[in-house]
Amino acid sequence: MYTSALDLNSLGSAVGSTTGTNKADSNTDPQAAQDRFLTLLVAQINSQDPLNPMDNAQMTTQMAQINTVSGIQQLNATLKGMADQFGSLQSLQGTSLIGRQALLEGNTLSFDGEQGRGALALSGPADQVMVDVMGTNGTLLDSVNLGALPAGQHPFSWDSAGLDPARVGGFSVRATQGGQAVTATPLTRTPVASVGFSAGAMTLQLQDGRTLGYDQIKAFM
Repeated sequence: MYTSALDLNSLGSAVGSTTGTNKADSNTDPQAAQDRFLTLLVAQINSQDPLNPMDNAQMTTQMAQINTVSGIQQLNATLKGMADQFGSLQSLQGTSLIGRQALLEGNTLSFDGEQGRGALALSGPADQVMVDVMGTNGTLLDSVNLGALPAGQHPFSWDSAGLDPARVGGFSVRATQGGQAVTATPLTRTPVASVGFSAGAMTLQLQDGRTLGYDQIKAFM
């Protein structure tokens, strides 16, 4: 009985016992897939009808197909390796953030003993920057004069000695340059307690109990 040039499936079971390569191996190992293909091709040539030999175009097409499949498998393996390396690099970078302070939009002070800590971002340079600390009832508790500051992000501390932190509601920023207002954004300053990963994205567990995505953080100190 003769086998047609494209009738590979009918040879699969017979060749499988010869190659000793299971389906799972051929799917994951490009070399094994090539060896399996060549074994099938040789079996085809040996079994072809002498009066109707294999067409060269058909054989070339089959070889091109197996090379394409092998190339895709090798590309997938390369991409997977790159993804694994990127994940390892992210994990290493993430651990270096533990203990550092994350800056995010908000006007809440964090307290360390008798020191209230916050930060601010200026859209431009200012020759006068004031931070007003407000109580929970809306009254002004204190003002901190930071003097002149350049554009960018700046941390500050406030001496809260003798004051219950529970009475502090937040803070606001007043910044001017030559008598003209400068846009100032209050920033909350919170230490990073731990780092995790969810669906391939980095998440940060802050000391105040919040869990935020890496892209939600403005900067780190």
